[in-house]
Amino acid sequence: MSSSPDPTPIGSLDDLAARLERERLDADRRYNHALSAFDDAVRAAAPTLSPEQAHVQQRLIELLQTVTAFVETKDRALGGSELRDEIVRGRARMLELQRSVAALSTGPTAGTAPGVAPTTGHASGNVTGATYLGFEDQFRGSRDDIRARQADYVAVFAGASDVLDVGCGRGELLDLLRAAGITSRGVDINPAMVAACRERGLDAHTADAVTYLDRMPDGSLGGLIALQVVEHLEPPLLVQFLETAFLKMRPGAPLVLETINAACWMAFFETYIRDLTHARPLHPDTLKFLVTASGFSHADIRFRAPVETTDRLPHVAGATEPAQAALVEAINAHADRLNARLFSAMDYAVIARR
Repeated sequence: MSSSPDPTPIGSLDDLAARLERERLDADRRYNHALSAFDDAVRAAAPTLSPEQAHVQQRLIELLQTVTAFVETKDRALGGSELRDEIVRGRARMLELQRSVAALSTGPTAGTAPGVAPTTGHASGNVTGATYLGFEDQFRGSRDDIRARQADYVAVFAGASDVLDVGCGRGELLDLLRAAGITSRGVDINPAMVAACRERGLDAHTADAVTYLDRMPDGSLGGLIALQVVEHLEPPLLVQFLETAFLKMRPGAPLVLETINAACWMAFFETYIRDLTHARPLHPDTLKFLVTASGFSHADIRFRAPVETTDRLPHVAGATEPAQAALVEAINAHADRLNARLFSAMDYAVIARR
Protein backbone atom coordinates (compact mmCIF):
# COMPACT_ATOMS: atom_id res chain seq x y z
CA MET A 1 0.00 0.00 0.00
CA SER A 2 1.44 3.37 -0.97
CA SER A 3 1.82 5.97 1.73
CA SER A 4 0.41 9.43 1.25
CA PRO A 5 2.49 12.57 1.89
CA ASP A 6 2.47 14.21 5.28
CA PRO A 7 -0.36 16.74 5.68
CA THR A 8 0.65 20.26 4.81
CA PRO A 9 0.89 22.54 7.88
CA ILE A 10 -1.74 25.22 8.28
CA GLY A 11 -0.89 28.41 6.46
CA SER A 12 1.67 26.86 4.06
CA LEU A 13 -0.35 26.90 0.83
CA ASP A 14 2.34 29.01 -0.89
CA ASP A 15 5.02 26.55 0.22
CA LEU A 16 2.95 23.64 -1.07
CA ALA A 17 2.41 25.30 -4.46
CA ALA A 18 6.13 26.08 -4.74
CA ARG A 19 7.11 22.50 -3.88
CA LEU A 20 4.66 21.05 -6.41
CA GLU A 21 6.05 23.38 -9.09
CA ARG A 22 9.64 22.32 -8.29
CA GLU A 23 8.66 18.67 -8.53
CA ARG A 24 6.88 19.30 -11.85
CA LEU A 25 9.87 21.11 -13.36
CA ASP A 26 12.26 18.39 -12.21
CA ALA A 27 10.07 15.65 -13.70
CA ASP A 28 9.73 17.65 -16.92
CA ARG A 29 13.50 18.04 -17.16
CA ARG A 30 14.14 14.33 -16.66
CA TYR A 31 11.43 13.39 -19.16
CA ASN A 32 12.79 15.71 -21.87
CA HIS A 33 16.33 14.43 -21.28
CA ALA A 34 15.19 10.82 -21.68
CA LEU A 35 13.13 11.65 -24.79
CA SER A 36 16.10 13.42 -26.42
CA ALA A 37 18.35 10.45 -25.68
CA PHE A 38 15.79 8.10 -27.20
CA ASP A 39 15.44 10.30 -30.29
CA ASP A 40 19.24 10.36 -30.76
CA ALA A 41 19.41 6.56 -30.48
CA VAL A 42 16.66 6.15 -33.08
CA ARG A 43 18.36 8.52 -35.52
CA ALA A 44 21.67 6.67 -35.13
CA ALA A 45 19.96 3.37 -35.92
CA ALA A 46 17.92 4.76 -38.82
CA PRO A 47 20.27 3.67 -41.68
CA THR A 48 19.95 0.02 -40.64
CA LEU A 49 16.15 -0.03 -40.37
CA SER A 50 13.68 -1.30 -42.90
CA PRO A 51 10.96 1.14 -44.08
CA GLU A 52 8.40 -0.62 -41.88
CA GLN A 53 10.64 -0.39 -38.79
CA ALA A 54 11.39 3.26 -39.47
CA HIS A 55 7.66 3.98 -39.76
CA VAL A 56 6.90 2.28 -36.42
CA GLN A 57 9.72 4.13 -34.65
CA GLN A 58 8.55 7.47 -36.03
CA ARG A 59 5.05 6.80 -34.70
CA LEU A 60 6.55 5.84 -31.33
CA ILE A 61 8.42 9.14 -31.13
CA GLU A 62 5.23 11.03 -31.96
CA LEU A 63 3.41 9.12 -29.20
CA LEU A 64 6.07 9.94 -26.62
CA GLN A 65 5.98 13.60 -27.61
CA THR A 66 2.28 13.74 -26.77
CA VAL A 67 2.78 12.37 -23.25
CA THR A 68 3.88 15.68 -21.72
CA ALA A 69 0.89 17.59 -23.06
CA PHE A 70 -1.47 14.83 -21.95
CA VAL A 71 -0.08 14.70 -18.40
CA GLU A 72 -0.17 18.48 -18.09
CA THR A 73 -3.84 18.63 -19.08
CA LYS A 74 -4.63 15.89 -16.55
CA ASP A 75 -2.78 17.88 -13.88
CA ARG A 76 -4.86 20.94 -14.69
CA ALA A 77 -8.06 18.89 -14.43
CA LEU A 78 -7.12 17.30 -11.11
CA GLY A 79 -5.37 20.26 -9.55
CA GLY A 80 -3.14 17.94 -7.55
CA SER A 81 -4.63 15.96 -4.65
CA GLU A 82 -2.51 17.72 -2.00
CA LEU A 83 -3.43 21.16 -3.32
CA ARG A 84 -7.13 20.26 -3.50
CA ASP A 85 -7.10 18.98 0.09
CA GLU A 86 -5.42 22.15 1.34
CA ILE A 87 -7.93 24.31 -0.55
CA VAL A 88 -10.81 22.37 1.04
CA ARG A 89 -9.34 22.93 4.50
CA GLY A 90 -8.73 26.60 3.74
CA ARG A 91 -12.28 27.13 2.55
CA ALA A 92 -13.62 25.38 5.63
CA ARG A 93 -11.59 27.64 7.94
CA MET A 94 -12.69 30.74 6.03
CA LEU A 95 -16.34 29.68 6.21
CA GLU A 96 -16.07 29.02 9.93
CA LEU A 97 -14.50 32.41 10.56
CA GLN A 98 -17.17 34.18 8.52
CA ARG A 99 -19.97 32.50 10.44
CA SER A 100 -18.29 33.14 13.78
CA VAL A 101 -18.08 36.84 12.99
CA ALA A 102 -21.70 36.85 11.84
CA ALA A 103 -22.78 35.10 15.04
CA LEU A 104 -21.01 37.70 17.17
CA SER A 105 -22.84 40.52 15.43
CA THR A 106 -26.30 38.97 15.10
CA GLY A 107 -26.67 36.76 18.20
CA PRO A 108 -27.60 33.04 18.04
CA THR A 109 -26.49 31.02 15.04
CA ALA A 110 -28.92 31.15 12.13
CA GLY A 111 -30.99 28.01 11.99
CA THR A 112 -31.13 27.40 15.72
CA ALA A 113 -34.53 26.07 16.70
CA PRO A 114 -36.49 28.51 18.89
CA GLY A 115 -35.55 28.00 22.50
CA VAL A 116 -32.99 25.31 21.69
CA ALA A 117 -29.38 26.07 22.51
CA PRO A 118 -26.74 24.38 20.37
CA THR A 119 -25.11 21.66 22.47
CA THR A 120 -22.96 18.66 21.82
CA GLY A 121 -25.78 16.32 22.81
CA HIS A 122 -23.52 13.29 22.99
CA ALA A 123 -20.42 12.14 24.74
CA SER A 124 -18.18 12.07 21.68
CA GLY A 125 -17.15 15.69 22.14
CA ASN A 126 -17.88 18.96 20.46
CA VAL A 127 -16.03 18.65 17.17
CA THR A 128 -18.39 20.84 15.21
CA GLY A 129 -18.30 23.69 12.74
CA ALA A 130 -16.66 23.97 9.34
CA THR A 131 -13.75 21.74 10.35
CA TYR A 132 -16.04 18.71 10.52
CA LEU A 133 -17.84 19.87 7.38
CA GLY A 134 -14.48 19.72 5.63
CA PHE A 135 -13.88 16.25 7.10
CA GLU A 136 -17.19 15.09 5.62
CA ASP A 137 -16.31 16.59 2.23
CA GLN A 138 -12.96 14.81 2.15
CA PHE A 139 -13.74 11.37 3.59
CA ARG A 140 -17.45 10.65 3.31
CA GLY A 141 -17.90 11.68 -0.29
CA SER A 142 -19.39 14.37 -2.47
CA ARG A 143 -23.03 15.44 -2.30
CA ASP A 144 -23.76 13.45 -5.46
CA ASP A 145 -22.15 10.33 -3.99
CA ILE A 146 -24.17 10.59 -0.79
CA ARG A 147 -27.42 11.31 -2.65
CA ALA A 148 -26.87 8.16 -4.71
CA ARG A 149 -26.31 6.09 -1.55
CA GLN A 150 -29.39 7.50 0.18
CA ALA A 151 -31.84 7.54 -2.73
CA ASP A 152 -33.41 4.15 -1.97
CA TYR A 153 -34.50 5.34 1.50
CA VAL A 154 -37.02 7.71 -0.06
CA ALA A 155 -39.32 4.79 -0.91
CA VAL A 156 -39.53 3.87 2.80
CA PHE A 157 -41.27 7.21 3.44
CA ALA A 158 -43.64 7.09 0.45
CA GLY A 159 -46.92 8.73 1.47
CA ALA A 160 -45.45 10.06 4.72
CA SER A 161 -45.25 13.66 5.88
CA ASP A 162 -43.47 15.56 8.65
CA VAL A 163 -40.35 13.40 8.42
CA LEU A 164 -37.42 14.34 10.65
CA ASP A 165 -33.87 13.79 9.38
CA VAL A 166 -31.67 13.57 12.49
CA GLY A 167 -28.07 14.47 11.74
CA CYS A 168 -29.10 15.92 8.38
CA GLY A 169 -25.53 16.94 7.58
CA ARG A 170 -25.23 18.73 4.26
CA GLY A 171 -28.87 17.99 3.43
CA GLU A 172 -28.58 15.32 0.74
CA LEU A 173 -31.56 13.34 2.03
CA LEU A 174 -33.63 16.49 2.61
CA ASP A 175 -33.04 17.31 -1.06
CA LEU A 176 -34.27 13.86 -2.08
CA LEU A 177 -37.35 14.00 0.15
CA ARG A 178 -38.27 17.46 -1.12
CA ALA A 179 -37.94 16.27 -4.73
CA ALA A 180 -40.30 13.39 -3.90
CA GLY A 181 -42.90 15.76 -2.38
CA ILE A 182 -42.35 14.50 1.18
CA THR A 183 -42.40 17.27 3.77
CA SER A 184 -39.37 17.04 6.00
CA ARG A 185 -37.02 18.99 8.20
CA GLY A 186 -33.53 18.35 9.47
CA VAL A 187 -31.71 18.78 12.74
CA ASP A 188 -27.95 18.72 13.21
CA ILE A 189 -25.60 19.65 15.99
CA ASN A 190 -23.18 21.27 13.55
CA PRO A 191 -24.14 24.88 12.73
CA ALA A 192 -21.97 24.86 9.60
CA MET A 193 -23.94 21.88 8.28
CA VAL A 194 -27.24 23.58 9.09
CA ALA A 195 -26.11 26.78 7.38
CA ALA A 196 -25.18 24.78 4.27
CA CYS A 197 -28.71 23.29 4.25
CA ARG A 198 -30.46 26.59 4.75
CA GLU A 199 -28.47 28.19 1.95
CA ARG A 200 -30.26 25.74 -0.38
CA GLY A 201 -33.69 26.56 1.06
CA LEU A 202 -33.96 23.44 3.24
CA ASP A 203 -35.71 23.44 6.63
CA ALA A 204 -32.90 22.71 9.08
CA HIS A 205 -32.20 23.57 12.72
CA THR A 206 -29.17 23.52 15.00
CA ALA A 207 -29.77 21.35 18.07
CA ASP A 208 -28.98 17.95 19.49
CA ALA A 209 -31.51 15.28 18.64
CA VAL A 210 -32.92 14.58 22.11
CA THR A 211 -33.38 18.26 22.99
CA TYR A 212 -35.12 18.89 19.69
CA LEU A 213 -37.39 15.85 20.03
CA ASP A 214 -38.28 16.73 23.62
CA ARG A 215 -39.80 20.01 22.46
CA MET A 216 -41.97 18.40 19.79
CA PRO A 217 -45.61 17.37 20.48
CA ASP A 218 -46.19 13.63 20.98
CA GLY A 219 -47.31 11.88 17.81
CA SER A 220 -46.28 14.76 15.55
CA LEU A 221 -43.75 12.95 13.35
CA GLY A 222 -44.68 10.90 10.32
CA GLY A 223 -41.23 9.35 10.11
CA LEU A 224 -37.70 9.60 11.45
CA ILE A 225 -34.40 8.79 9.82
CA ALA A 226 -30.88 9.03 11.23
CA LEU A 227 -28.06 8.11 8.85
CA GLN A 228 -24.61 7.58 10.36
CA VAL A 229 -25.72 9.14 13.66
CA VAL A 230 -26.28 6.49 16.34
CA GLU A 231 -22.59 5.55 16.47
CA HIS A 232 -21.99 9.08 17.81
CA LEU A 233 -24.18 8.47 20.89
CA GLU A 234 -23.11 6.88 24.16
CA PRO A 235 -25.47 4.03 25.20
CA PRO A 236 -27.56 5.96 27.78
CA LEU A 237 -28.19 8.79 25.32
CA LEU A 238 -28.95 6.35 22.50
CA VAL A 239 -31.62 4.66 24.62
CA GLN A 240 -33.07 8.05 25.55
CA PHE A 241 -33.09 9.06 21.89
CA LEU A 242 -34.98 5.92 20.82
CA GLU A 243 -37.53 6.15 23.63
CA THR A 244 -38.17 9.83 22.93
CA ALA A 245 -38.50 9.18 19.18
CA PHE A 246 -41.10 6.50 19.90
CA LEU A 247 -43.24 9.01 21.81
CA LYS A 248 -42.99 11.68 19.11
CA MET A 249 -43.85 9.44 16.15
CA ARG A 250 -47.30 8.52 14.86
CA PRO A 251 -48.45 4.90 14.88
CA GLY A 252 -47.13 3.08 11.84
CA ALA A 253 -44.52 5.75 11.05
CA PRO A 254 -41.23 4.37 9.69
CA LEU A 255 -37.94 4.56 11.56
CA VAL A 256 -34.61 4.20 9.73
CA LEU A 257 -31.26 4.03 11.53
CA GLU A 258 -28.18 3.53 9.38
CA THR A 259 -24.73 3.03 10.87
CA ILE A 260 -21.34 1.48 10.21
CA ASN A 261 -21.30 -2.30 10.30
CA ALA A 262 -18.98 -2.90 13.25
CA ALA A 263 -19.28 -6.66 12.64
CA CYS A 264 -17.28 -6.16 9.43
CA TRP A 265 -13.53 -5.91 10.09
CA MET A 266 -12.91 -3.68 7.07
CA ALA A 267 -15.73 -1.29 7.97
CA PHE A 268 -14.51 -0.97 11.54
CA PHE A 269 -10.86 -0.31 10.74
CA GLU A 270 -11.28 1.76 7.57
CA THR A 271 -14.40 3.76 8.43
CA TYR A 272 -15.39 3.63 12.08
CA ILE A 273 -12.09 4.52 13.76
CA ARG A 274 -11.28 7.23 11.19
CA ASP A 275 -13.88 9.60 12.66
CA LEU A 276 -12.87 10.88 16.08
CA THR A 277 -16.47 11.88 16.91
CA HIS A 278 -17.62 8.24 16.99
CA ALA A 279 -18.56 7.16 20.51
CA ARG A 280 -19.50 3.47 20.33
CA PRO A 281 -19.61 0.83 17.55
CA LEU A 282 -22.94 -0.98 17.32
CA HIS A 283 -23.32 -4.60 16.28
CA PRO A 284 -26.42 -5.08 14.07
CA ASP A 285 -28.07 -7.38 16.63
CA THR A 286 -27.47 -4.83 19.38
CA LEU A 287 -29.10 -1.94 17.54
CA LYS A 288 -32.06 -4.06 16.50
CA PHE A 289 -32.59 -5.13 20.11
CA LEU A 290 -32.49 -1.53 21.36
CA VAL A 291 -35.02 -0.48 18.71
CA THR A 292 -37.51 -3.20 19.62
CA ALA A 293 -36.92 -2.69 23.36
CA SER A 294 -37.95 0.94 22.86
CA GLY A 295 -41.35 -0.15 21.53
CA PHE A 296 -40.83 -0.28 17.76
CA SER A 297 -42.07 -3.27 15.78
CA HIS A 298 -41.31 -5.04 12.48
CA ALA A 299 -37.60 -4.29 12.92
CA ASP A 300 -35.44 -5.57 10.09
CA ILE A 301 -31.69 -5.41 9.44
CA ARG A 302 -30.67 -4.50 5.91
CA PHE A 303 -26.98 -4.72 5.03
CA ARG A 304 -25.68 -2.08 2.64
CA ALA A 305 -22.53 -1.20 0.68
CA PRO A 306 -21.08 -4.71 0.24
CA VAL A 307 -17.29 -4.88 0.19
CA GLU A 308 -15.97 -4.93 -3.37
CA THR A 309 -14.99 -8.31 -4.78
CA THR A 310 -11.47 -7.05 -5.39
CA ASP A 311 -11.09 -6.44 -1.63
CA ARG A 312 -12.32 -9.90 -0.62
CA LEU A 313 -10.19 -13.04 -0.29
CA PRO A 314 -10.28 -14.86 -3.66
CA HIS A 315 -10.93 -18.54 -4.23
CA VAL A 316 -8.13 -20.83 -5.31
CA ALA A 317 -8.69 -22.43 -8.71
CA GLY A 318 -9.81 -26.06 -8.72
CA ALA A 319 -7.35 -28.97 -8.93
CA THR A 320 -7.58 -32.21 -10.89
CA GLU A 321 -5.91 -34.58 -8.42
CA PRO A 322 -8.04 -35.69 -5.42
CA ALA A 323 -5.46 -34.72 -2.79
CA GLN A 324 -5.08 -31.24 -4.26
CA ALA A 325 -8.84 -30.87 -4.71
CA ALA A 326 -9.42 -31.49 -0.99
CA LEU A 327 -6.82 -28.86 -0.10
CA VAL A 328 -8.35 -26.32 -2.50
CA GLU A 329 -11.81 -26.99 -1.07
CA ALA A 330 -10.53 -26.41 2.49
CA ILE A 331 -8.73 -23.19 1.53
CA ASN A 332 -11.82 -21.84 -0.24
CA ALA A 333 -14.05 -22.73 2.71
CA HIS A 334 -11.74 -20.77 5.02
CA ALA A 335 -11.78 -17.83 2.59
CA ASP A 336 -15.58 -17.83 2.63
CA ARG A 337 -15.68 -17.82 6.43
CA LEU A 338 -13.18 -14.99 6.66
CA ASN A 339 -14.98 -12.99 3.98
CA ALA A 340 -18.25 -13.34 5.89
CA ARG A 341 -16.67 -11.89 9.02
CA LEU A 342 -14.02 -9.50 7.75
CA PHE A 343 -15.22 -8.31 4.33
CA SER A 344 -19.02 -8.42 4.32
CA ALA A 345 -20.95 -5.12 4.21
CA MET A 346 -19.68 -1.69 5.20
CA ASP A 347 -23.00 -0.38 6.55
CA TYR A 348 -26.37 -1.63 7.71
CA ALA A 349 -29.73 -0.09 8.50
CA VAL A 350 -32.35 -1.08 11.05
CA ILE A 351 -35.76 -0.27 9.59
CA ALA A 352 -38.78 -0.51 11.88
CA ARG A 353 -42.28 0.87 12.49
CA ARG A 354 -43.73 2.82 15.37
